[in-house]
Amino acid sequence: MNENVLGIIAGILTSISMIPQLIKVIKDKNVDDISLVMLLVLISGLSLWVWYGFIKDELPIILSNAFAVLVNISLLVCYMIYKKS
Repeated sequence: MNENVLGIIAGILTSISMIPQLIKVIKDKNVDDISLVMLLVLISGLSLWVWYGFIKDELPIILSNAFAVLVNISLLVCYMIYKKS
């Protein structure tokens, strides 16, 4: 398999991995089982991947991780909205 195709497939799969969780949170309006620390660490790591992608001038790394950052920031916003104090 071509390494570029492999990278694109891996990027797509990891980028969409949190979408089912986001849909569930929006549908149920419940974030009790979501870890805030996990979200913050994940967003930080993904952001660093975006930065790395810019340094290496690798568009697949930039796009897939930037999309994942947006999905996880959306989940973080839901966390802030739906978290019971």
